[in-house]
Amino acid sequence: MVAVVYSGSKAAHWKIAREGKTVAECTMPGINPCHNNEKTILDALNKKTILINNAERIKKIYVFSSGASSEARSKELALILSKFFKFSEISVKDDLYGAAVAACYNNTGIVAVLGSGSNCAYFNGTIPKQNNFGLGFILGDEGSSIHLGKMLLKRFIQGKLPKDLHRAFTQKANLDRPLILERIYRKPMPEQFLSSFFDFFVEHRAHPAIQEIIDQGFDQFIQTYLLPTIKEYPEQEIHFVGSVAGQFEERLITMAEKHGINITTIIKEPIYNLLNYYSN
Repeated sequence: MVAVVYSGSKAAHWKIAREGKTVAECTMPGINPCHNNEKTILDALNKKTILINNAERIKKIYVFSSGASSEARSKELALILSKFFKFSEISVKDDLYGAAVAACYNNTGIVAVLGSGSNCAYFNGTIPKQNNFGLGFILGDEGSSIHLGKMLLKRFIQGKLPKDLHRAFTQKANLDRPLILERIYRKPMPEQFLSSFFDFFVEHRAHPAIQEIIDQGFDQFIQTYLLPTIKEYPEQEIHFVGSVAGQFEERLITMAEKHGINITTIIKEPIYNLLNYYSN
């Protein structure tokens, strides 16, 4: 049996296949090695009956996780997982690599990630070219669900949301300024808190103020990540991967067209392509 894992900071999606066919799947909290320690990851694994029941049967695991961009972090996560999957050969790469394979397979192209985090790179058919974009949710991640959450909370705290949207957010989240600041600056995993408001964006996607935030986030992503990559690697097909790109596909296409960019594909859930690629 083969398992493929695609993990952002918010959630890790697992699919287990035998002879190319999916036999089990589950979702658990993200397994970002920069944010989650060994105990947190192992505790989360031990809460998933599907993983417990198949742990000894899985012979190969391909993990693509945010936060695993360095060799040290990849080895760290592989070692943690090997304590649960004791009979598995484990490969760990970052989520950008997984997105590139899902979008391009063995072809070249520019891959843009818009999920709980964000990134962009040229893929030469083998590996994504290193860049300086992956700065995490404090210094980077423009256009991601974390970034959108930050923009929403800032407008909410400053009283800049329209009254109807402000009221809807208050009823949905039951938050005020002290609670928000406490959750971000004093509690663990603020990135998951910031990303948790993505459902509110989906629910109120038709509201002009929400559309404005989304458009602003996409514009910042395009200018910060995509345009410099296109300039360095012109005439390459452009692929977007991730939940934010997939959920707001029309707004992303419209914003890209304003910059003269044609998007080739948008893949909301790359794990399906990754499972097909690695299980066959």
